[in-house]
Amino acid sequence: MTSLHRLSLLAATLLIGSWAVSSATATEAPADVCSLLPAATISNTLGQAFDAPQKSVAPRPFANTVEGTDCSYASKGGHGTLLFRAYFDPSAAAAADLFARLSKFYGTPTPVAGLADAAYFDQAHGLHVRKGNVRYFINLDSTGVFTPALQKQLQDLASQISARL
Repeated sequence: MTSLHRLSLLAATLLIGSWAVSSATATEAPADVCSLLPAATISNTLGQAFDAPQKSVAPRPFANTVEGTDCSYASKGGHGTLLFRAYFDPSAAAAADLFARLSKFYGTPTPVAGLADAAYFDQAHGLHVRKGNVRYFINLDSTGVFTPALQKQLQDLASQISARL
């Protein structure tokens, strides 16, 4: 009887422990998703001033998936707009699945090593990133040419977002 009691206690401990680990790894959406990328951070990184973000709802990519948040930052100098779109999926597995499925819609991805769990640039130079259960996208609609320096700046912005998650 004692071994059955110990076995039950061990099973309960494992169940509670696995629940605590899985709930601790899921990132909850902050009250203001746009706070993950302040306009001052964009201005400092890109070297030009940007207005505070205009927040709106981002569409669900597929039925029965979560809505996201769009944060649109206009350049004060009229040199483009930066879009930051974020989705907080129910689990890291769901985020990974959607990240892989959605990559097929943007042409041949160019992987970015060392950024969160997975990242790539699409053919239109948008940066797609996944960290845990969070997927996000950064795109600079600029009047200029997409250069390696700009690519690095977008990666720096993504790193700063990931650090806040």
